[in-house]
Order: sequence, then C-alpha cells, then structure tokens
Amino acid sequence: MGKKRVAYKGSRASSASQEQLYQDFTQKHLAGKKSEKGRFYIQSTYNNTIISVTDQHGNVLARLSAGALGFRGPKRATPFAASQVTKALIEKIASVGFKEVEVYVKGIGAGREAAIRSIANGGPNVVFIKDITPVPHNGPRPRRPRRV
Repeated sequence: MGKKRVAYKGSRASSASQEQLYQDFTQKHLAGKKSEKGRFYIQSTYNNTIISVTDQHGNVLARLSAGALGFRGPKRATPFAASQVTKALIEKIASVGFKEVEVYVKGIGAGREAAIRSIANGGPNVVFIKDITPVPHNGPRPRRPRRV
C-alpha cells in the first residue's frame, strides 16, 4: 500500500520564519556566554566544510556548514564557501567576545586554508593552529599475492 503524502496548505511555517526562529534561538543561547578563549574546529572534506565553535571546556556554541548557507553540489567544497562559512560564524558568535582562539583542522578538502585565513583576518587573535587529521598507523591487511 505504501505511505500517503499529506499536503499542508498554509498551516506550516514558511522557511523564512523558521530561519528567523533559529536566529532568535541562537542569539538567546549565546546571550549569557562570555569567554575570552575559544576553539574553532574546521572539518574540511571533498564534499563540504563544517566549522564548529566551542569554549575552552568543549561546549559547542555555534556550528555552520557550507550546505547550511545555501551552497549546493560541488560548490560546497570550494575555498569561497569555506570563507563565507567562517565569516557567518564570526558574526554569529560576536556577542561571546573571544579575544584568542585555537584552530583545529581536520580533513584534506580545499576549504581548510581559506577557513584559517578568514579566521585570522576577520576574527579574534589566532593562538595556534593544529592539524588533527586522522592518519592510519598500518592500514588494512594487504591483498593476497596473485598466482599466475
């Protein structure tokens, strides 16, 4: 039989009002948070760039990805998208008042350099940058030798 689709007419909130509700929620969430030191976690893959901002204890204050900003398809992994994500995050957490940040970079995508540059140019003082990309120590078991 399958599932039936339900069509909503006008009773659902539009995406613009949902976006406004999300903005109001993030501003209320960040209102009481004041810190001088923070951390930026940049995860850059071949498909997307995701950036999270935490305080010194690791509590996530805000996060954003290139896909959430409206970039679709291969444009999400570009350096331009990564810089736009960084600028939007810096604006979002401006009320926290970070003076110094630590940057942790993970992944091998094209957006890692651009995201670091955007943080250094438009945001707080970067104390250090650390690459936390996982590297295999030995890898999987090799294939068996071919018998001819």
